[in-house]
Amino acid sequence: MRLSVKRKVSGIKAKTLKDRKNMTFEHRKKIYGYECDVYGHLNNANYLQVLESARSEALIEMDLPIAKLKEMGLQIFVIHFELDYLKAIDLEEWVTVKSRIMAMDRLKSTWAQEIYNGKGELCFRSSMIAVFASSGKATRISREMYAHFQSYAHSDPPNNNA
Repeated sequence: MRLSVKRKVSGIKAKTLKDRKNMTFEHRKKIYGYECDVYGHLNNANYLQVLESARSEALIEMDLPIAKLKEMGLQIFVIHFELDYLKAIDLEEWVTVKSRIMAMDRLKSTWAQEIYNGKGELCFRSSMIAVFASSGKATRISREMYAHFQSYAHSDPPNNNA
């Protein structure tokens, strides 16, 4: 039996579809010592935390912060990651994480994320698939919620040649 989250998406920011379509969310962050390995590079396990922070900020920009999703009885669970470490990120480096929704349906979404160093060099890229859930079980989101997420979806592939 499949559940459907049918609660209203209220308080959504009044951006036009034109302003939102193909949206790339950017999140800047400084890398601190506690996030680094003994070589002074961002520890490979901490990349996932940086990505999670960037996706959380993207959801806030979509007017769907985690707390609001929780109130609506909706969760987003990561089920798959592909990670490409391209260039080390050093201690105290300012990085920019670019996040995009690349594809989605009412059950899951695929995000592309890239991390750039302060020089604008591509250091890391990932692809992530997440499933929507309610009460800990996969569920289809409402058509209204789907339309809201889809309005931010990116139709172009990420720039992997930077």
